[in-house]
Amino acid sequence: MTPKQRWIAALKMETVDRLPFWPKINNSYINYQSGSFKNMSIEQFHNWIGSDRHQGLTFFIKEKRNTSFLEEKKQDSIRKIIYGTKYGNLTATMKFDPSSQAWHPIEFPVKNKDDIKIMAHWFSDCVLEIDREKLQEAKAQYKEIGNNAVTVHTIGTSAMMVWVQHLAGIENCHYFLADYTSLVEELFDVMNKKLLKTAQILAEQSPADFFYLVENTSTTLISPSQCQKYCFPVISECAKILANKKKLLVLHMCGYLKGLLPILSKLAVSGFEAFTSPPVGNTTLIDGRSSCPDKCLIGGTNAVLWTKSAEEIIHQIENDLEQLPHHRGIVITSAGVMPPVCKPETIKKVCQWVKEYKIKL
Repeated sequence: MTPKQRWIAALKMETVDRLPFWPKINNSYINYQSGSFKNMSIEQFHNWIGSDRHQGLTFFIKEKRNTSFLEEKKQDSIRKIIYGTKYGNLTATMKFDPSSQAWHPIEFPVKNKDDIKIMAHWFSDCVLEIDREKLQEAKAQYKEIGNNAVTVHTIGTSAMMVWVQHLAGIENCHYFLADYTSLVEELFDVMNKKLLKTAQILAEQSPADFFYLVENTSTTLISPSQCQKYCFPVISECAKILANKKKLLVLHMCGYLKGLLPILSKLAVSGFEAFTSPPVGNTTLIDGRSSCPDKCLIGGTNAVLWTKSAEEIIHQIENDLEQLPHHRGIVITSAGVMPPVCKPETIKKVCQWVKEYKIKL
């Protein structure tokens, strides 16, 4: 099978020739390496490893605004994001972390009751349009990649998880949701309408093999009841939109999921990505397969495991795989981003073992 065929078969819970393997490599990992690895592109690194590649396509939906605006200001390692409306402006501040090559919030835009109303107006003022030039670019990328990788487009994130991670922060999001429930729910409504419109456009126009909702879900952030009330409905609607076009939906969920598995099992999605084992997460492959027998599990390891020797990593993966009734719907990955201290040679050795592992069909 080609990497694309192998991935899609796993997502559909169909038989594969072997387990797909995909280490999650980003620039922070490459920058940390030495020698020839430091000068490799991510694609070159995957080719050296022998990965079943997974590649994003150019995003082609643009936002048009009538009375609001979004402005970014950068200075050194600080980036300010200004949400402008006729009712006032809100500011978020991000700081760049060189080690992870990522921006992290240090100031959230929603700080009080009035800010919730302003943010709702900002979201409601957005009109989505197709950028035809970028759509053609995405189609060209898809054609060029061919069967060498599975291709993806990201739809976005449910309102509840955007609220927690980017708009109010972990503490205030819950205080505001308790104190100003109706206002926050009105904000969620306009945010989710934008998400569903994005899903509709992508379902109709995107050439990607499957689609993501980047939820980052964890019971360290929200409760199972909040997930059921605020995330489940909009995820279900997205799934219906994609199913109508015979498209696959995967949820990126990288946190503590064990308490959510009964809820997640009822979602009409193809799988969960970044399915993370202890101690970083709290779900093993057998947990996922027992509670969600029809879902593809993409992950199965954790960052701490990848700091150990290849032999220790292989032993743990083998032990976890042996507990499963079959190996359909399993993609072995680093779950989260590969820790930079893991040597490329270690990843390659594990990759070779995964390719040779005798699967149970």
